[in-house]
Amino acid sequence: MNDKYIFLDRDGVINKDNGYVHEWKDFFFIDGVIEALKILKKLNYKFVVVTNQSGIGRGLFTKEQYYKLTELYKKYLLRHGIEFVEIYHCPHAPNKIEDKGCFCRKPNPGMILRAAQDHQIELSDSIMVGDKITDMLAAKNAGIYKRFLLKENLDLINQNLVTKSFKSLLEIASFLDLNRNL
Repeated sequence: MNDKYIFLDRDGVINKDNGYVHEWKDFFFIDGVIEALKILKKLNYKFVVVTNQSGIGRGLFTKEQYYKLTELYKKYLLRHGIEFVEIYHCPHAPNKIEDKGCFCRKPNPGMILRAAQDHQIELSDSIMVGDKITDMLAAKNAGIYKRFLLKENLDLINQNLVTKSFKSLLEIASFLDLNRNL
């Protein structure tokens, strides 16, 4: 059986996006996320996080703070039986001259393509879950056909950027559980 992969944005998908979250005290899982990840795990999905973290490039927090927070939420989820294949991040700021040539910052597909190469992931069989148009564009640019947006935005669906929109990751997990052939 081929491995099934779901690419997840972090802020706004896994945790509440309170702006440049970099400390555990400010990291709040979105309601239903742990339950959703457990359902998806039972459906044999593997998880890869791809997250823009421009707060590093903007000087709002350090790489060390980012890595510390990442380890804390990974350990927390591991206690619930959830683990990630890998977590990729882009530390670049969109407006800094030295970061302008960045290929990893979404909507560029760099993080997704690197994950595919690192783990032999078939992107055309994968799913991307995000809460921003940049997530959908990165997935489209990488060749991911199933792009799920955590917002109601019919314009993006009509533009073929989004396959389907949902209110939560738990809603996506329930949808995939009911439609196991996806």
